[in-house]
Amino acid sequence: MKTIAKYFGAYFIAVAMLVLLGCKKDKEENTAPPTLTAITNLTNRGTELQAVDYGDWIIIKGTNLKSTQKVDFNGTLAADSLTYAEDNGITVKIPANLTDPINNPITVTTKYGTATLNFKIRQPSPLVEDFSPGAGVPDDEITIAGNYFKGLSAVTINGVNATIVSSTQTQIKVKVPTGVTYGPVVVTTPVGSVTATKTFGLKHTIFDDALRNSWTNTSYSSTLNFASTENNRRGTAAIKATYVGFGAVRFRLVSKFNTTGYSMVKISIFGGTGTQGKKIRISVTPAAATYELILNEGKWTDYQVPLINIGNPATIEYITFQEFSNFASQVYIDDVGFY
Repeated sequence: MKTIAKYFGAYFIAVAMLVLLGCKKDKEENTAPPTLTAITNLTNRGTELQAVDYGDWIIIKGTNLKSTQKVDFNGTLAADSLTYAEDNGITVKIPANLTDPINNPITVTTKYGTATLNFKIRQPSPLVEDFSPGAGVPDDEITIAGNYFKGLSAVTINGVNATIVSSTQTQIKVKVPTGVTYGPVVVTTPVGSVTATKTFGLKHTIFDDALRNSWTNTSYSSTLNFASTENNRRGTAAIKATYVGFGAVRFRLVSKFNTTGYSMVKISIFGGTGTQGKKIRISVTPAAATYELILNEGKWTDYQVPLINIGNPATIEYITFQEFSNFASQVYIDDVGFY
């Protein structure tokens, strides 16, 4: 019995010592404030980065980071569910949108202090989704829609700086520069420049408020008003076209249009009631090829069709926009021509 008591006594002493050591360890918890030294990515943790992008996964290197409570990117907090802290590093996903387009200091708050690392976290390059209207004259206001416009420094049309009226992350308003009626639209931020996929304006006009450049109306199976003010894309008038099934709005240039130096045909169409998904087919004479436009009901759509899509004709005498769903419909047409 004495032997058993002896072993039990030793066991309880050992347990007590472990408890005491655990308490001592808690009391010796690292209370030093955090330090931040570098940023790496998850695949190459030994190479320090000079800049990263919105939405990237990164590792924040430093010391005394295990008790991290929050990671702040210039006022925007990282999600707790996307943050994992160890003593010498924090694995975290940068939020998709931050305050500044390029300079976003990182502040880490732990149980025992804060530390900040000045670092470049860049928004993506500007994204131009569309602009409206698709044509205009100097001093007209154009609205550019897209994303990542923070820090906007310039918008040019055909290489000329446009006056910036206003800008947000997703929208820019500019005025068409003096002397400019067509050309590529380029948006520049601190991250870089991007050229819109749609070009602005018309190099050769068939219709904008009226028929131009000796083009004439040879439409058929349609009722047309070339001076409608009910619903114009811009300017003072649009063509109000009431189609019979397979009717056509058709323009003719007797002397024939030479396409040298041009790459696309442009037209703006407002789809009337019931036109959603209906088709208008573009064709030319001399015959080459055809191309179908899909209508959008209740709004203006700017179409630009590469000439190669209609057979890349060398000359054009007639250009036809034919209703091709066998549907009696009403549309409005504006800004027809070539670029």
